[in-house]
Amino acid sequence: MSSTERDVDHALAYPEPPASPLWHRHGAQAWPLTDAEKKRNRELLVLAQHTPRPRSPRTTKPLAEAS
Repeated sequence: MSSTERDVDHALAYPEPPASPLWHRHGAQAWPLTDAEKKRNRELLVLAQHTPRPRSPRTTKPLAEAS
């Protein structure tokens, strides 16, 4: 056996499988949003941007002493 036959990675000898059809975006298009859905999304976005996130109160005591 020659060195080239011995050093060949046999996993590379097979053709690459075809790409998944899920990777292609040529299929169905998304439905356009209705005016009501657009309005609701805008309201939720404004609410999310201007509402402060709730914060849990921090205790100064270590967990072992808190009980």
